[in-house]
Amino acid sequence: MNKEQVKGSVKEVVGKVQQKVGEAINSPEQQIKGAAKQAEGKAEKAAGDVKQAFEDSTKK
Repeated sequence: MNKEQVKGSVKEVVGKVQQKVGEAINSPEQQIKGAAKQAEGKAEKAAGDVKQAFEDSTKK
Protein backbone atom coordinates (compact mmCIF):
# COMPACT_ATOMS: atom_id res chain seq x y z
CA MET A 1 0.00 0.00 0.00
CA ASN A 2 1.43 3.36 -0.97
CA LYS A 3 1.00 6.85 0.41
CA GLU A 4 -1.69 7.87 -2.10
CA GLN A 5 -3.81 4.84 -1.28
CA VAL A 6 -3.65 5.57 2.45
CA LYS A 7 -4.36 9.29 2.05
CA GLY A 8 -7.26 8.52 -0.29
CA SER A 9 -8.78 6.04 2.13
CA VAL A 10 -8.50 8.49 5.00
CA LYS A 11 -10.12 11.30 2.97
CA GLU A 12 -12.91 8.95 1.99
CA VAL A 13 -13.65 8.08 5.64
CA VAL A 14 -13.41 11.71 6.78
CA GLY A 15 -15.77 12.74 3.99
CA LYS A 16 -18.27 10.07 4.99
CA VAL A 17 -18.18 11.27 8.60
CA GLN A 18 -18.55 14.90 7.52
CA GLN A 19 -21.53 13.99 5.34
CA LYS A 20 -23.23 12.08 8.18
CA VAL A 21 -22.63 14.96 10.61
CA GLY A 22 -24.17 17.29 8.04
CA GLU A 23 -27.21 15.03 7.88
CA ALA A 24 -27.45 14.91 11.66
CA ILE A 25 -27.33 18.69 12.06
CA ASN A 26 -29.38 19.30 8.91
CA SER A 27 -26.61 21.16 7.09
CA PRO A 28 -26.72 20.67 3.32
CA GLU A 29 -23.41 22.54 3.00
CA GLN A 30 -21.62 20.00 5.22
CA GLN A 31 -23.28 17.13 3.38
CA ILE A 32 -22.02 18.45 0.04
CA LYS A 33 -18.52 19.08 1.40
CA GLY A 34 -18.46 15.55 2.80
CA ALA A 35 -19.58 14.01 -0.47
CA ALA A 36 -16.96 16.03 -2.35
CA LYS A 37 -14.24 14.90 0.05
CA GLN A 38 -15.35 11.29 -0.40
CA ALA A 39 -15.09 11.64 -4.19
CA GLU A 40 -11.66 13.25 -3.86
CA GLY A 41 -10.54 10.40 -1.61
CA LYS A 42 -11.80 7.77 -4.04
CA ALA A 43 -9.94 9.44 -6.91
CA GLU A 44 -6.74 9.71 -4.90
CA LYS A 45 -7.01 6.06 -3.85
CA ALA A 46 -7.61 5.01 -7.46
CA ALA A 47 -4.51 6.93 -8.55
CA GLY A 48 -2.57 5.17 -5.82
CA ASP A 49 -3.92 1.82 -7.01
CA VAL A 50 -2.69 2.53 -10.54
CA LYS A 51 0.70 3.62 -9.25
CA GLN A 52 0.96 0.48 -7.10
CA ALA A 53 -0.02 -1.77 -10.00
CA PHE A 54 2.63 -0.14 -12.18
CA GLU A 55 5.30 -0.55 -9.48
CA ASP A 56 4.31 -4.18 -8.97
CA SER A 57 4.44 -4.91 -12.71
CA THR A 58 7.91 -3.40 -13.09
CA LYS A 59 9.31 -5.55 -10.25
CA LYS A 60 8.49 -8.80 -12.06
